[in-house]
Amino acid sequence: MSTFQTPTRHAIQGRTVLQIIPELEAGGAERTTIDIAEALSSIGARALVATEGGRLVGELQAKGGEWLPFPAASKNPAAMLWNARGLAFLIRREKVDIVHARSRAPAWVALAATRLTGTAFLTTYHGSYSGKSAAKVIYNSVMARGDVVIANSEYTADLIRQQHPFAAAKIRIIPRGTNLSSFHPSAVEPARVLALREGWKVGPHERIVLHAARLTGWKGQRVLIDAAKIMAGQGLRDIVFLLAGDAQGRDAYVKELDDLIIQRGVEGTVRRVGHVTDMPAAMMAAAAMAVPSTEPEAFGRVAVEAQAIGTPVVVSNLGAVPETVLAPPDVPPEARTGWRVPPGDAMALAEALTQALSLRPSARDALARRGRAHVEAHFTLAQMIEKTLDVYAALIEQRGGR
Repeated sequence: MSTFQTPTRHAIQGRTVLQIIPELEAGGAERTTIDIAEALSSIGARALVATEGGRLVGELQAKGGEWLPFPAASKNPAAMLWNARGLAFLIRREKVDIVHARSRAPAWVALAATRLTGTAFLTTYHGSYSGKSAAKVIYNSVMARGDVVIANSEYTADLIRQQHPFAAAKIRIIPRGTNLSSFHPSAVEPARVLALREGWKVGPHERIVLHAARLTGWKGQRVLIDAAKIMAGQGLRDIVFLLAGDAQGRDAYVKELDDLIIQRGVEGTVRRVGHVTDMPAAMMAAAAMAVPSTEPEAFGRVAVEAQAIGTPVVVSNLGAVPETVLAPPDVPPEARTGWRVPPGDAMALAEALTQALSLRPSARDALARRGRAHVEAHFTLAQMIEKTLDVYAALIEQRGGR
């Protein structure tokens, strides 16, 4: 982890930042929480995380963060009022300088607690947070009520301006950063790739199209299943489509996917493989990545990681993901770093995946070099950390260094 010399480091040294998030299981918000905790610890600040727990707590602690067990996932209004008092107690006890909320329910708790204690309050808008009713818009608005509101993409910033215009002047755009040292071909030992392929029961002759996302309808698993049927009908062979991700209790959706695989006649070709912890190796194992979301993504972490490691990627052309992947008509074909297709269009997805899988070695290598250069210029972990620490320092300075 890099350290930051400059006024930013000096303003934050010895300070205490408390991040609050429902759980530390998996996902972009959870990973960012740990990245920022590690950065704070590396410059001599205290990094507290109030959360119910999760599989990433051990990593948080190993990287210098402190876990404060807290019922941050509760959405019960009465419990949230009680939790606000509890969080205010923790803020005073731990002498917290900044509270950084990364999800809506705990953000309401944090907003109340920081008003009780006079503590700086910061939010990061990690999701699209669609509001189809007045009540939902009000509920979502807490993410725009920070003293500073971090948007993780231009798309997210525009969404905040449209839905919560009162927050326009407080928005800071800080794209999600990727640890490019982990997502680099030279950093992935062949044994890791081989272990995954064997665990997935993929033959040496088979190429993988990987979809890595939690199992929920808008992530586009159904579209990929339909694309798999189309590609099989066009005579493509020795390709397996792997759906990697947690069901997170969505048993009905899992059954729907299993039934659809049977209905489309792609059993054995399309497989669910569960949660994958070694994503760099999974992407190295893949011949192509698919990100066929049918609703807007607030960022596009998987697309960035795929480009970093050199795996061709096909994404839906909506939300923030197009900000992360260069493709015609925005750039000439020879400058593309991936493919964009209309959301929900299985035929277009099949055609783009076929093009990606048909690249000659020299063209694939050139695509990988362009993708790596693109993400190095815009989406590094160091850039995200530096900009976030700058926000923390500015909040402390605005409060007279208290």
